Amino acid sequence: MNLIKSTSTFSIFVLLSRVLGYIRDFFIAIYLGSGPLADAFFVAFRIPNTFRRLFSEGTFNAAFVPSYSSEILRGKNKANSFANTVFNLLSLGLLFIILLIEIFMPAFIKLIAPGFSNDSEKFNIAVDLTRITFPFLFFISLASFFSAILNSHNKFAAAAAAPIILNVLLIICLLYEDNLSYDLVYYLAYTVTLAGLLQFIFLFIFVKKHFVVNIKFNFKINEKVKIFFNKLLPSIFSSGVTQINILVGTVIASFQASAVSYLYYADRIYQINLAIAGIAISTVILPNLSRHIKSKNTIKTIELQNKALELSLFLSLPASLALMVGSEQITSALFGYGSFDQLSVSNSAKALFYFSFGLPAFSLIKIFSTFLFARNDTKTPFKFSLISVILNIIISITFFSKIGFIIIPVATTISSWFNGIILLVYVINKNYFKFTFNFITQITKIILSNIIAIIIFYFLIHLLSSSLEYINNYKFIFIVFIVLITFVLYIGISIVTKAFKISDINLRY
Repeated sequence: MNLIKSTSTFSIFVLLSRVLGYIRDFFIAIYLGSGPLADAFFVAFRIPNTFRRLFSEGTFNAAFVPSYSSEILRGKNKANSFANTVFNLLSLGLLFIILLIEIFMPAFIKLIAPGFSNDSEKFNIAVDLTRITFPFLFFISLASFFSAILNSHNKFAAAAAAPIILNVLLIICLLYEDNLSYDLVYYLAYTVTLAGLLQFIFLFIFVKKHFVVNIKFNFKINEKVKIFFNKLLPSIFSSGVTQINILVGTVIASFQASAVSYLYYADRIYQINLAIAGIAISTVILPNLSRHIKSKNTIKTIELQNKALELSLFLSLPASLALMVGSEQITSALFGYGSFDQLSVSNSAKALFYFSFGLPAFSLIKIFSTFLFARNDTKTPFKFSLISVILNIIISITFFSKIGFIIIPVATTISSWFNGIILLVYVINKNYFKFTFNFITQITKIILSNIIAIIIFYFLIHLLSSSLEYINNYKFIFIVFIVLITFVLYIGISIVTKAFKISDINLRY
């Protein structure tokens, strides 16, 4: 496998999806702003979207790919039989969960947005919208199952491209805003579920070359299937710990007016980089890392792990620094239009600023967890993630009444760094990972390149400060110009310092 080329293929589609996701949220910010309707929709959208991320962004892969890859080595029939049993059990389990929550939706909303109980209109809208969006979970989870099969065969493009469908449909829906008026949030909710169905169909078409679906309910649950499902829940929790922390934050933030919206918009901005620096790399390395470990190829294992970590830091560090320096200007340029007023920009930018400190940690958790997932160990990351979530809850609840919603990104950042560090210490102590001399050299060069690039970014932000003011309707063009110039210079500086080597593009791991 060529790490950089495979990651680039995956990242291009993920980046396209994230850009379309921004366009979607740009229109939502204009039409809904950060008021009660926006809060209600974001809660309804957050639940299925969180589960989508939990299942599709490498989490389902973590449990499925190592097991399925082992079955492939035993033959296509064995692999197909294993996959079908998982598919049928997953389908039944999802149907049961969705029906149960649909029936008890008011209680569910009180659980995940308790602050809405004080506003009956917002609460009822949230219940209605979540009932509409929740079937999305069924389709997207099974679509993620198909993605995991494709990834096991080193086919990453279709799985990465599938989320584009959701964003395209939501953008089309938002373009008809003038005709939909108040009912916009309901049309958006129906569009979410429709998009889930279309993603399922889209991936089903691609997966047919590698997997034949056989729906039956008299299947036999063998030991390997039991092992897989025993790994699945811990992997969902541990690999998706960042999303779980954000969901916890949404629950707590529901007690403060508009706080859910502020956190949502901040989350959307830093997720663009996380998708590439953490999710894409961890997803791409898992199949080959599992094979190297199974064949006891220690040299290839260490090389691939170090390169993945290096690439993750190469991508996440500049984004983290840029969001620290320009959080206000970036938030204003991306969302500061229409109903999204200056107060909304200011509060979302504050959340983004504190999230930015945790961006490298969010990516490292994905990478270090993958080192363990490739060894069929999902329980250890689960334990560490559980401690991290508890720490997040303690910090958030303790200081929320004094600081307000800002404690949510602060707590998420602190708990994520804690999680990332203990994962690193664990994999080193277990001799699952060690730093190579080349990595130490490269990370020094990466830090140097980042220092030079962020100085340039800071200079450009202040040079064009008048063009980035809230009242300037063309501020988006200027922020894109600044980011592109800085990124190109960062790559150029990295080539000069040899933090990035063009020859690495052709290396295989």
